[in-house]
Amino acid sequence: MTVRYYVYISDAKVDMLLSQIDPAFGRRSTTEAGVSVKLFSVRRSVEAPAPDRTAKLERVLRHLEETGQTGSVDDPGPYFRGSLPMQWGPLNGENGGSLVYFGGRTEQTILGLGGASGHVLGASAPQAQEFAPSSVPTLLAGLASAFAADSAEMPAEQSSLAWVHTAGRLLRGPRQQVEFVARRLLSGPSPYPELDARPGMRVLLGSPLYVALAD
Repeated sequence: MTVRYYVYISDAKVDMLLSQIDPAFGRRSTTEAGVSVKLFSVRRSVEAPAPDRTAKLERVLRHLEETGQTGSVDDPGPYFRGSLPMQWGPLNGENGGSLVYFGGRTEQTILGLGGASGHVLGASAPQAQEFAPSSVPTLLAGLASAFAADSAEMPAEQSSLAWVHTAGRLLRGPRQQVEFVARRLLSGPSPYPELDARPGMRVLLGSPLYVALAD
């Protein structure tokens, strides 16, 4: 199994997918051990521990690869993987307090990854919200709340991809080389081609299954 230094694992997504692709994988297995002593025997059940979070994640990733569902950042499938420098941190806006956001880009794609900050390893942010933190409505609300004050020149009603584009330009935080696999949520042509470094840029929003530091 690949050794990774994880900074984010979405146990909720992993468990949801695992329950569909391999329901038995996450269950504890019970075996019986018996000892015979002359006229009687003693038997006891031994319960094996359930797979840990990284084992479950690896099982899901293997299934996605084997079934051809994992694309790249520039050519995403239902899921996509990548390794690139990204800035990341919490969204501190009114509606984004429990969100974490990763922003980066390739030569062809402006990328945003968002999810619940409670999935950051070592974090303990509250998860109770009207929508799941990694859902499109909650992510976009978090982006709008976090960056609206810094984007006064933007139209009051931006498209969904416009908020991802704006976040890519205004996000502040440490830039680290990370690797990830994420679920594709939104993708399309750049809404502000005049601001891009090259023509034909696209914008992609996803919700990660995991993010790990990469060498």
